[in-house]
Amino acid sequence: MDGLPPLRAVMTEHGLDPRRALGQNFLLDLNLTGRIARQALPFDDHVVIEVGPGPGGLTRALLSEGAPRVVAIEKDPRCLGALAEIAAHYPGRLTVIEADALTVDIASLTGGRPAKIVANLPYNVGTQLLLNWLTPAAWPPLWSEMVLMFQREVAERIVATHGIAAYGRLGVLAGWRAHAAILFDVSREAFTPPPKVTSSIVRLVPRPEPIDVPLKSLETVTAAAFGQRRKMLRQSLKSLGGEALLVRAEIDPQRRAETLSVEEFCRLARLL
Repeated sequence: MDGLPPLRAVMTEHGLDPRRALGQNFLLDLNLTGRIARQALPFDDHVVIEVGPGPGGLTRALLSEGAPRVVAIEKDPRCLGALAEIAAHYPGRLTVIEADALTVDIASLTGGRPAKIVANLPYNVGTQLLLNWLTPAAWPPLWSEMVLMFQREVAERIVATHGIAAYGRLGVLAGWRAHAAILFDVSREAFTPPPKVTSSIVRLVPRPEPIDVPLKSLETVTAAAFGQRRKMLRQSLKSLGGEALLVRAEIDPQRRAETLSVEEFCRLARLL
């Protein structure tokens, strides 16, 4: 669709066999990568940050759909040749950074422009990357939207709210700072090699004014509460004040962690 070679041919030419140690499962269907890219429209003047582009299927889709500038962060040096060919095909619009995304300060890549993060995240670091992007000290963040792929189980934990089985620490942190929704699933057969699980595309939009509470306190409360999620809160939060803390927060000490809303967790964190 863009005049570049098929992705399987690109993989063969550059010897890009997916490596489990790097969490690589390449998405080769350009119709599907185009669908993912379109979830982030309109691009306007945003810089699009992509993590783990691999042979460049989603990268090509983002550029084809009109992203004015894409910054792709790739840890695997074997992929750089394939990405360089895409950069030559779209002069001035693609910058490739060889680095581990866990160590990259994304703010340094945007040149002061607003950003969108669109990525098929490597499964082995996807959750940690999301937490890094959800918890910067400064808020609102530099990103105005994230469209990310996760394992279905992780996606369900991200969007879960209280009263749902998948609700936990990740759901609290995501719900505290963003509006999150699952857009659609991606079959395991769409990947090379096929992973053992279904994947899901998740959109996150930052809340302009999340509840003002120290991140460290919120992490402490949720770690204690969900660390013993089958116990009543008066027991799981015993080390933090237990029943006395819950009474001050006007929360029934006999409740369990999965029944508390994000607002109630923030109330507890404030009291710490």
